[in-house]
Amino acid sequence: MRDITIGQYYQTDSLVHRLDPRVKLFWTLMYIVGLFVAGNIAGYAMSTIFLIVVIRLSKVPVKKVLSGLKSICFILVFSGVFTLLFTGGEKVLGEWWIFTISVEGILKAVEMVYRLLLLLVGSSIMTLTTTPTDIADGLEKAFSPLRYIKIPVHEIAMMISIAFRFIPILVEEADKIMKAQKARGADFESGGIIKKAKSMIPLLVPLLISAIKRAMDLANAMEARCYRGGDGRTKMKPLKYKKADYVSYVIIFVVFIALIGSNIIMNEVLGWEVIMLL
Repeated sequence: MRDITIGQYYQTDSLVHRLDPRVKLFWTLMYIVGLFVAGNIAGYAMSTIFLIVVIRLSKVPVKKVLSGLKSICFILVFSGVFTLLFTGGEKVLGEWWIFTISVEGILKAVEMVYRLLLLLVGSSIMTLTTTPTDIADGLEKAFSPLRYIKIPVHEIAMMISIAFRFIPILVEEADKIMKAQKARGADFESGGIIKKAKSMIPLLVPLLISAIKRAMDLANAMEARCYRGGDGRTKMKPLKYKKADYVSYVIIFVVFIALIGSNIIMNEVLGWEVIMLL
């Protein structure tokens, strides 16, 4: 559970940490869109190189970034196997009942798993280099024009910030409850899937109660401090773009255009046969 990196902030001084949160939010959005637009080996290669450069600039240890993948290994394996068994194609390698294994299915499964890996690692970089408060401020500032059509931008940004802040707290709470249950003789490791699922009940019930209690305490604390939303509130650290932020926007647009260009070249110039070989 401690390997979950979503919502955790890694404290260090780097170029990526100093960037405006709006830049990092925009980078994450464009990166995700680019991954789905450029579905070819050239696009994935550029996305991988770009992600490696960002990780190096962020000074976040690679082990810290990759540790978050342990908690979602089941999702990756399930997605890959599901895609492999239910993707048809002309080059069939084997069939059994409703399942079909083909060359196209294998390529699609590998592509799906690798795309999810890039997506999760890229998203975790944003949360590892940006505090929940900065994320909330960046979202509020970026979507501030929506206030003119009566959308509660500040409240939505605050809820997202609280959700990110609660993730590591609940993970730590779950770890404490699990250790306490093990000290009382609970077994979370042995047995099949059904037995393991039943053994999680003594963990989930107190965790749910603890989450509700923390939420009520937070609500009471906000009420006691007369919190009334974002109208008229000022920021202790107002967001202001710097030269590095403008340069980052230019780099993001260049990478995104390169991803789209690679998709056009692979699909229209080289042709589908070359894509399948690659």
